[in-house]
Amino acid sequence: MIRFFDMFFSCCALVLLIPFMLPLALLLKATGEHDVFYRQNRIGRGGLPFGVLKFATMLRNSPNLPGGLITGVNDPRLLPMGKFLRATKINELPQLINIFLGDMSVVGYRPFAEVHYNLYSDEVKSQINMIRPGLTGVGSIIFKNEEQILHSVTDREYLHDKIITPYKGQLECWYVQHRNLLNYFLLIFLTVWAFVRPGNKLIYRIFKDLPPCPPELAEYL
Repeated sequence: MIRFFDMFFSCCALVLLIPFMLPLALLLKATGEHDVFYRQNRIGRGGLPFGVLKFATMLRNSPNLPGGLITGVNDPRLLPMGKFLRATKINELPQLINIFLGDMSVVGYRPFAEVHYNLYSDEVKSQINMIRPGLTGVGSIIFKNEEQILHSVTDREYLHDKIITPYKGQLECWYVQHRNLLNYFLLIFLTVWAFVRPGNKLIYRIFKDLPPCPPELAEYL
């Protein structure tokens, strides 16, 4: 049933958003490095790689430049429209195509770069491999300001790899264990609510049994 709603929502959204996405594509073509889409290799269901689609927001060679796969708020690798597209999450809209094709779901864990996927334990991998990655999800909602968090500390890699990633693993495993149609719709609602009311903690009030936030992240979440 979830797959039916994935196809339905992605198809409707693509039809409705085409008038907005076409002018955006023209602007991207006229600026930066003239790329409209960026296809990133990510790990998905079953631990298998696939190409996730995004609007281009960074230099083509950005993974090989200082900063690697972690993007800062004012990252110098961002293209002219990149900061706005990332802040509003508009850069993620082409993933509606991934959802329609079955690579992704509307709700799930965010698809990982292989280097980040390998940070998880075998136990976490075995759980998340059971479902499709998502456009949104528990981890995405709670860490909607992840770039700002990483920008505020000196040792970004330590915070990301040792604190944020293990906690995300717990959150994504929680969703796998509680995945049903009701939670699917609740998380779509909470995603919208997170944009309407940034900084709200409604997700913790609705899902009272979520893994507790690590002390190191308490001031940020």
